[in-house]
Amino acid sequence: MMLAQEAKSAAVVINAGARLGSAGPAPAVDMLRSAGLPISAVHEVLSGTELAGTLDRVVAEGHDLVVVGGGDGTVSFAAGRLAGTGIVLGVLPLGTANDLARTLEIPADLPGACAALAGGKVVDIDMGRVNGHPFLNVASVGLSVGVTETLSPRLKRYLGPVAYGVAAVRAYARHQPFRARLEFPDGDHETLELENLLQVAVGNGRHYGGGNAVSPTAGIDDHLLDVYAIPGAPLREHIRIARMLKNGSFVERDGVHHLTCQRVRLVTEPLMPVNLDGEIATATPADFTIERNAVHVVVPQESTSARFDGYAAP
Repeated sequence: MMLAQEAKSAAVVINAGARLGSAGPAPAVDMLRSAGLPISAVHEVLSGTELAGTLDRVVAEGHDLVVVGGGDGTVSFAAGRLAGTGIVLGVLPLGTANDLARTLEIPADLPGACAALAGGKVVDIDMGRVNGHPFLNVASVGLSVGVTETLSPRLKRYLGPVAYGVAAVRAYARHQPFRARLEFPDGDHETLELENLLQVAVGNGRHYGGGNAVSPTAGIDDHLLDVYAIPGAPLREHIRIARMLKNGSFVERDGVHHLTCQRVRLVTEPLMPVNLDGEIATATPADFTIERNAVHVVVPQESTSARFDGYAAP
């Protein structure tokens, strides 16, 4: 299937707990059906447990297109379930940040996203895993975890993407520096021992945190992980770095470590939780890997974010 319209059977799964998911699946289903997609199953979920069971069911039912509406955490979890199956993922950005949609150049509004999905093309994208858990955008430790812990559903619902900036200021005030060791099992880099850190992140995609870029060259179809570490520094330096987050050029600042690889192991002192696309799902020590072309996904015809190579990672 190279075009979404070639699907024989499609299922829609909407996370009603997402910021823009409270209207349920009906509006999206109506738009997709009107555009000609063969929607044969519709599911609304409210919890992670419900999502896992529902995805297992739609996979077993044999649909060749599964449309998932929710935030980045919901879509990444779904991608982990669909990876390697050949089932195509459709994305409806109903969360707060919607960074995967931004990376894939999917419109942020529901009508635009539905139209792009119905008329879109199928590409394959890479997927990251950390300790076995999937992520599509970025996995990280340090400040970002504090941001996630500060981001209440109420804050996200009322402030939208601006909530990330508010949460970052609050998290920064409470942040405790940490130590980390980065090991590279493939031998492509020397082990790095780092102290007094603000954040360590491993990116699979391009965007995270409501529109920030992992690096100027990061992409979701480049078969590489982008690793960066930001050290502790005076507040004025962190403000300079913050101004460079949108285009990823902060990785070029003195003191910021940035490299690419396919595997990396992160050991921290103390042990720390890991944020995967806005969800805290595991902890250090953490083993990161990349699965090349693991997920088939629909993007707009004009999107240049990825291409179709015709196979999935083993």
